[in-house]
Amino acid sequence: MTDSAPAAVRIAEIAERFREVNGEHPMTAEDDAYVSAQFVPLETLCGRWGRDADEVRGLMLAGLLPLPGYLRSDGAEMVPRDLFALTEAAGGADLLRAWFTGHWEDPVRGEEEWTAYLSGRYVCLHQVTPANIRRKERLTAEITERLAAAGPDPSPEWRGALHACVDALDALEPAFTAYDRLRFGGPTSRDTCVDAPRALFPRPRD
Repeated sequence: MTDSAPAAVRIAEIAERFREVNGEHPMTAEDDAYVSAQFVPLETLCGRWGRDADEVRGLMLAGLLPLPGYLRSDGAEMVPRDLFALTEAAGGADLLRAWFTGHWEDPVRGEEEWTAYLSGRYVCLHQVTPANIRRKERLTAEITERLAAAGPDPSPEWRGALHACVDALDALEPAFTAYDRLRFGGPTSRDTCVDAPRALFPRPRD
């Protein structure tokens, strides 16, 4: 076996695991352009951090780091620029799970969020941290509740409170791409909790 063979095997294993999680959906040129602007190839990021990309793939396959957020159409494993930030905060990959799940009082919920984090599908946040995950959850729940309770003629105060939540969520989330709507099987949280409320209840013009 050549020196490059193990890396090739792990690259194939990452791709297989990615498709098990996300399904088979081709990336368009527009998807590739979006992902290239928002994320960075794993090899490039590892070069910047002085890390071995194949060792990082091993951590992903072992459930110690999240899978790539996207596989570009050329096969590049696209990851967040701050992929290693949480590992650094936790004090190492072996400590990350306990550090991450400890941000939830309910250990079951913490494990659920850890599983979601490892899937690589938290592409809905500019920065994936436990604090931002919890903040997004609170904001989407509040926006959903406010929309459900909207009367025929909401007051200016109601509209102001709604837009404050929408603006806060907007600051947390990227734009998403068409590929995301395919793998998530429908509209994204930006569609339902940012774009839709703004269309339904536009701000009054000055």
